[in-house]
Amino acid sequence: MSDQKKVVVFDYGFGNVRSAERALAHVGADVEITRDYEKAMNADGLLVPGVGAFSACMEGLKKARGEWIIDRRLSGGRPVMGICVGMQILFERGIEHGVETEGLDEWPGTVAPLKAPIVPHMGWNTVQSPEGSELFAGLDPEARFYFVHSYAVHDWSLEVTNARIRAPRVTWATHGEPFVAAVENGALWATQFHPEKSGDAGAQLLTNWIGTL
Repeated sequence: MSDQKKVVVFDYGFGNVRSAERALAHVGADVEITRDYEKAMNADGLLVPGVGAFSACMEGLKKARGEWIIDRRLSGGRPVMGICVGMQILFERGIEHGVETEGLDEWPGTVAPLKAPIVPHMGWNTVQSPEGSELFAGLDPEARFYFVHSYAVHDWSLEVTNARIRAPRVTWATHGEPFVAAVENGALWATQFHPEKSGDAGAQLLTNWIGTL
């Protein structure tokens, strides 16, 4: 019996599904690209990519029942990982061109324009991960990851008051101003950067995620 982990890349029309599939297969996962409800629910891990506008991603996700799948998986402690806009939509809301769109509200916070001399933030950047991070385990503190985005979350306000619940681990990066680059919160992990485009560092990060499934 194979101990290979089954990962579904959720195909709702807004994400680099093929590059995610290749990167996950490269590090040993059994990967399938689909929006099939049963397969997405039953996989060991669900990866939610995302590119483009926050509002368009949310619309596409709802059409594919993705918000319901994500909520049901997390309610059962089943791992989900969001990438780029797939991370942003996990927050409470997004504001683009003055238009506010409701997100999945898994975490409080607003996705807002980056205030930087050059936007979009496109290219390689380092991150500041917290002590004890599982996502960045084994990675050099100077490891660089590939970003492409014009919007980000600038504040982290989720507080955990129950001592038996581990507080989320939040990783930061800076482009003009600090922003949330990754979150590890129980079964829900996410990155603003693209691990599937981040070479060996991204491969190690995906390996770390698969190792928790």
